[in-house]
Amino acid sequence: MLSLEEKDQQQCLTGNPIDDCWRCDPNWQNNRQRLADCGIGFGRNSLGGKGGRIYTVTDSSDRDASNPVPGTLRHAVIQDEPLWIVFSADMSIKLQHELIFNSYKTVDGRGVNVHITGGRSDGDGISIFSARQIWIDHCALSYCTDGLIDAIMGSTAITISNNYFSHHDEVMLLGHNDAMTLDTGMQVTIALNHFGEALVQRMPRCRRGYIHVVNNDFTQWEMYAIGGSANPTINSQGNRYTAPSDDNAKEVTKRVDTEEGEWNDWNWRTEGDVMVNGAFFVPSGLGLSAQYAKASSVEPISAGLINQLTMNAGVIGGPRDDGETISYPGFNGGGTSTSTGTTNNGNGRSSDGDGGYLNMIFGNAAAPLAPSTTTSIFLSLFITLILYTITNHAVLLSLP
Repeated sequence: MLSLEEKDQQQCLTGNPIDDCWRCDPNWQNNRQRLADCGIGFGRNSLGGKGGRIYTVTDSSDRDASNPVPGTLRHAVIQDEPLWIVFSADMSIKLQHELIFNSYKTVDGRGVNVHITGGRSDGDGISIFSARQIWIDHCALSYCTDGLIDAIMGSTAITISNNYFSHHDEVMLLGHNDAMTLDTGMQVTIALNHFGEALVQRMPRCRRGYIHVVNNDFTQWEMYAIGGSANPTINSQGNRYTAPSDDNAKEVTKRVDTEEGEWNDWNWRTEGDVMVNGAFFVPSGLGLSAQYAKASSVEPISAGLINQLTMNAGVIGGPRDDGETISYPGFNGGGTSTSTGTTNNGNGRSSDGDGGYLNMIFGNAAAPLAPSTTTSIFLSLFITLILYTITNHAVLLSLP
């Protein structure tokens, strides 16, 4: 006979390797830094503030960017030492200027509702610039003026997981331009995400590099899902692709501005993917095992389990395409989604909500911006902002 604790543990497990790593632990608050050990894929070595002391934010003000008050978020993130940053209570933080993070920082909003607004952005939801060891997890992103996530200028060792994307045109760009040789060695894992309603293209759009697209649920696109130029290697495994009703948009893939005689040699493969509503993936290349080894970062799970694997993508308890909300077993739900862009109230799409587990909200065209640095970012949405940096450089968080 199983004990009550063992039964609860079994009910909590979803098969999602990140979620199952820590969310089923009823005592997670006693060891918050264990979260840093739950990463997968090319960004799995992102550590952030692991090993550092706990810094508790007690003051929601942001009056003086050049000399921030101790106890504020801005004061916490500019310290030189590794810090695991938490919050004393629910709070709303209106940034007066962009927020620049020093290295080895984790901002952990679990257990509270933290709303961050203000600052300025370049139009991207998350911009990763010349950075490495990045983990972006459990975010809900939509309504930006440019991309939801862009990684350019030699950025690499990135995992983008458990996110919920919706209502946007150009979702994700990996690689600056076709001539940018710095992006040749880029390695990115895109795993366990839900690509939802009202998306058009770039899920992602790749240049050069090695991209592992694994166990995602693609439910909507208007033009295409996965595109690229400049000979990227794309390894698609265990995903579910549901094509739109438009007969002219059934193809999952698109080689952008490239003739077939050129892209025939590019290594793009589909393996274990499920195609729905007439979706089809056009493979290419010679199937070179050495190339795909560079684009393999985690063992794929059967696409037949996609519903279960992605059921908590984005905000725990947040809205879904069908209007339903999802709660995680053993938790109180999640609160409002991280949202980018503008709405009638001028505060982005995110509402205040009353989710019990936690929230951190980005307002209008929110953009955590990583400048020319080696860094690691983890944004989690029932946290919605965890930032890990792993060198002595900085990360810039910019919210308009």
